[in-house]
Formats: sequence, C-alpha cells, structure tokens
Amino acid sequence: MPKFLLMVNHDGGVFAEPMDQWEPADIAAHFDYYSALGRELADSGELSRFTALADPQLATIVRADGTDAPPLVTVGPFPETAHFLAGFHVLDVASEARALEIAARISAVPGPGGAPTQRPVEVRQVMTDHRGDNTPY
Repeated sequence: MPKFLLMVNHDGGVFAEPMDQWEPADIAAHFDYYSALGRELADSGELSRFTALADPQLATIVRADGTDAPPLVTVGPFPETAHFLAGFHVLDVASEARALEIAARISAVPGPGGAPTQRPVEVRQVMTDHRGDNTPY
C-alpha cells in the first residue's frame, strides 16, 4: 500500500487568532478531535505515525554549504509562522483517495466555537526507492 505524508502548517485556516487565545474548552475540543481521529486510524492500521511539533517560535534553522565553514544557525522567532509545520501524519492507506479523505477530516478539526478550522493540509506520497518495492528511502 502506498504511504502518504499529510502536513499541517500553523496557518490558522479561517481563524486569525492563535490557539493560545482560544477558550480552554475550544482547545480541548480541538485536541480531543485529533485524539479520536488518531485512535480510529491506528485501529484501522492506516496510521504509521503522527507527530505534533512545538511552536515555530522555538525553531532553529541551519544552513550549511558543505565546506568546513561553520553553518549559519538562525534561532526563532520567525515572522511568518503560518509557513511552519505544526505536525504531520504518515499514513499507510489503500489509495490517494483515502489519503485525501483523511486530509479533509484533519482540515475540519474544530476551532473556536466548534467551527471547522479549514486549515490547509498538504498531501504528498512518500517516495519509494529505485527498486520500486514500496520501501521508503
């Protein structure tokens, strides 16, 4: 079965206010939704991995030119946090259609007042090696 990576950025979808400004009940509902979806996907055998990431303000970016020169290290905060990865799912599903169906459910995670956030979810198939035996690189 093909593997797909579903990536969710810190983009707030239809909500401008960051999560740390939401009501506590809305934050709990948001994470409860993710937990229930994760359990469902784990029980079905479709979830290979889910990881939520720390706030991008805590990120460090490293750039190296391949020489003995020290790398350029940039520590947050970064102005465009919407472009930073908030978390990802690795799915082992029967088809791209199924990956897209799950991505739609992730995009609909509740925000303030229980309304779907409509966060964009990037779906990408995991490359397999040159032998074509479905083994990830």
